[in-house]
Amino acid sequence: MSPWRMTRWERGDLPPGTDSDPGERATSADGPRRRHEALVSVRLGPSAPGSHLVEYLRHEPCAVDAWWIAADVDAVIRLAADSMTVLHRAVADLRLRAGVEVAEANYILRALDLSAPADPRTPEWAGSAA
Repeated sequence: MSPWRMTRWERGDLPPGTDSDPGERATSADGPRRRHEALVSVRLGPSAPGSHLVEYLRHEPCAVDAWWIAADVDAVIRLAADSMTVLHRAVADLRLRAGVEVAEANYILRALDLSAPADPRTPEWAGSAA
């Protein structure tokens, strides 16, 4: 089936009765697999109750975390998937099925290393060459 027409079950939702942390990192025999992640800012439509979004996210396998926030959007949702196709589909589903009027996705590229002191000779925007 086309990845744009995947159901939640086909995107990796666990079968009923399976216990697992939805935020748990996927692993393989070769070690952890790369997870693609996005932070999505959403604004609900005028007739969409917040409870509808919460219930939708409880059953969305890509949803890892979510926060109600005080800003020009209503909530921020962290999504994670094993492929960019599935991640894009999860963002699109927020618009189509969760009552979200605006969904602006910010895809996470890599974490910043906050433990190492910054080299004063390197501009902040330069990042690492690794």
